[in-house]
Amino acid sequence: MNGTPNVLVIMYDQLTPSALGCYGNRATKSPHIDRLAAAGVVFDAAYTNSPLCTPARYCMMTGQLPSATRGYDNAAYLASTIPTFAHYARAAGYRTVLAGKMHFVGPDQLHGFEERRTTDIYPADFGWTPDWRTPGERIDWWYHNMESVTGAGVAEVTNQLLFDDEVGFHAVRALHDVARADDGRPFLLVASFTHPHDPYVTRQEHWDRYEGVAIQMPEVSAADVPADPHTQRLRVACDMERAPITDDDVRRARRAYLANISYVDDWTGRLVGTLESLGLADDTVVILLADHGDMLGERGLWYKMSFFEGSARIPLVVHAPARFRPHRVSTPVSLVDVLPTLIELSGGAVADAVEPLAGRSLLPLCEGAAEDRTVVGEYAAEGACAPIVMLRRGTLKFVHCPADPDQLFDLATDPGERVNLAGHAEWAETVAEFRNEVTQRWDLAQFHADVLQDQSRRRFVMGALRTGNYTPWEFTPRRDAANEYVRNNLDLNVVERSARWPR
Repeated sequence: MNGTPNVLVIMYDQLTPSALGCYGNRATKSPHIDRLAAAGVVFDAAYTNSPLCTPARYCMMTGQLPSATRGYDNAAYLASTIPTFAHYARAAGYRTVLAGKMHFVGPDQLHGFEERRTTDIYPADFGWTPDWRTPGERIDWWYHNMESVTGAGVAEVTNQLLFDDEVGFHAVRALHDVARADDGRPFLLVASFTHPHDPYVTRQEHWDRYEGVAIQMPEVSAADVPADPHTQRLRVACDMERAPITDDDVRRARRAYLANISYVDDWTGRLVGTLESLGLADDTVVILLADHGDMLGERGLWYKMSFFEGSARIPLVVHAPARFRPHRVSTPVSLVDVLPTLIELSGGAVADAVEPLAGRSLLPLCEGAAEDRTVVGEYAAEGACAPIVMLRRGTLKFVHCPADPDQLFDLATDPGERVNLAGHAEWAETVAEFRNEVTQRWDLAQFHADVLQDQSRRRFVMGALRTGNYTPWEFTPRRDAANEYVRNNLDLNVVERSARWPR
């Protein structure tokens, strides 16, 4: 691979790395992902910067933390003045294409992408704005509940499957289109699937792949560890207390989750196979990642919204065998590192970014460099009552919230995060150092005030916009049927020649 590469980003939703074969799960059937990982650079300590869909994606696209962009929750508006990696790639001469979910909120549904091939699966308005003024309140019509677990199983059609079938089709079609383009530009294509995000429902063909497979149960039950205050709030927010979960529910939900990984693995194989058949594979860097993980019943929790490993850790693979030798990286990294990485891949310099970034390029680590890094996280959405911040350095993870006791875990000796070291006298100095770093990095009182003000503004604006004639912000894909296939305004010879690849 020489010069400026094409980039294919394949994004999954709510995929915890411990559920993948390349991260050690022998039950999961994900051969295409595992093949890319075997020939790529695998990051073993990659994290989301905010364990919820929209905030995580804003972090990835902007290289900034939620406190910098006000990307606090799933109804957070991203200002059009904030550069994304799509803007940087486009400025560098790339054709930028998005197929699938990005959970943009607001009237700008492109944020630098030149083309968007699908609509989004989730709302583009402010309707999902949390309200920290009423802690403990469940907003039932959009909060998570446990029906995703109790109703786990098989269906031929679901909302999620309909969406991802469309995403996969349009992503393949986009590869066909960029291969045939005559403008000579490299491409950045993001194919963003919503699986294996709950509900835990899968097609029969993928369910059947796990017939006779022993489905691993949670390693840490709710009874094994004391429930910290945020865990207690999440149990209320997700209505867990009113829906007792049986072992059979857990097995069905976990089996369907693995089956849906196989579903997106099939699409991964189709996309990479398309690159190969078009002759583009050698000139394309493939990046696999997710927005956040899924607790999958660990500690009695499901979904995300916490900084425990199941929720906060993500898979991250950079596949470019012609550039980087296959190896694994233990250095902690995060989603804000994606933008500076793409700047460097496109031939730019991170130092020339229009504003300081929270992330650092992954390329030195891909090239085998040894670096010490700190991952920074923020959570300011439903289930919280004040900002929750996280620092992950070396083997230690520190979680702080002004409303809660501190948490400190040594992941080398306690990967299940069973023992909170923050209350142990021998760790007092370490806790003090982390608390001092938190004070240096954040004004948490101002952070809290900013969140409350932003929530109030959005709720008011949403109410006003729903009064009278409502103009939705959801993206509607454009299609020009008058210039597709064979038309009398087009030269048939040109049409047939330009549509064929190789020509």
